[in-house]
Amino acid sequence: MKRRNLLASVGLALSATFLAGCGSSEQAETSVVAEPEQQSFEWKLVTSWPKNFPGLGMAPERFADMVNDMSAGRLQVKIYGAGELVPALEVFDAVSNGTADMGHSGAYYWKGKDPATQFFTAVPFGLNAQEISSWIHYGGGQALWDEVYKPFNIKPLAGGNTGVQMAGWFNREINSLDDIKGLKMRIPGMGGEVLKRLGGVPVTLPGGELFTALQTGAIDATEWVGPYNDMAFGFYKVASYYYYPGWHEPGSMMEFTINLDAWNALPADLQAIVKAAAKAAHQDMLDEYTARNNAALNQLVSEHGVKLRRLPDDVLKELKETADEVTAEVAASSDVAKRVYESFKAFREQSTQYHKISEEAYYDARSL
Repeated sequence: MKRRNLLASVGLALSATFLAGCGSSEQAETSVVAEPEQQSFEWKLVTSWPKNFPGLGMAPERFADMVNDMSAGRLQVKIYGAGELVPALEVFDAVSNGTADMGHSGAYYWKGKDPATQFFTAVPFGLNAQEISSWIHYGGGQALWDEVYKPFNIKPLAGGNTGVQMAGWFNREINSLDDIKGLKMRIPGMGGEVLKRLGGVPVTLPGGELFTALQTGAIDATEWVGPYNDMAFGFYKVASYYYYPGWHEPGSMMEFTINLDAWNALPADLQAIVKAAAKAAHQDMLDEYTARNNAALNQLVSEHGVKLRRLPDDVLKELKETADEVTAEVAASSDVAKRVYESFKAFREQSTQYHKISEEAYYDARSL
């Protein structure tokens, strides 16, 4: 009986040892199976701005940092300022043909590619920063934007907003429409066409050339962004009159453009990271301008003697009437432009109605 119990105990012990050995072997085999190596990517991002320029130039830098951090280095983005890899106004082509994987610029610079692009930066007397962002993300604007850019092998994303801009820097006062006639002014997009129809001469120049153009008299006036950026460029040294409101750019949205081949090569998680970083950079730019513009304006006026002026009502009225004509003509230029405009216009009408009892009503109440 004892012998039988002893054999049973030995058998159980051997069985346990055998099973434990099998388990160890299986675990050892499992532990040597390595995780598949995750692919990494290096992208070039070209911009229309001087490297590290306040506001506009910092958005792509912050975007790149966020992408690198969130992807743990799997997607690294190198930033090239205007002229470092391609000229400032060749960003679109560089992204389209794959010279660069990404770009950061303004859509209205590409009106020669498709007039409908202009709706995705700024329309005179159009959507403000809050409205255009809402239209893109929740009003159907993104799908239309994708459609406009797809033939150029580009994926667009919102990439920042300056808020309502200033009307610009002038070397003489604007008291009537007669003062606009013959005025050589740097002003892109639909705003430039409005100026042309009122007798002005619109010029398109990158930011880095504006100070010299004003200083030498190559242009009589320029718009750029607002006090924060304008002070950095030193425009107060070469023009005395600073006009508002920014009728031509009521909420200028910048853009990230992505080469579609590069975009489609990314796995889904990295695509999600790019989208999240772009959206964060988009909001961050508006936050920065909102925080910095007022202090910069006070400095321009109090320390540098800038003469702050409001455009006369009769001039603004004529600008608006002409802007409505220009916008309608751009809308009629193609089927896709018409659909973009219809969506844009419907959203503006809806926002205007609501803002009368929300934003506008609050501003009026706050000023009592």
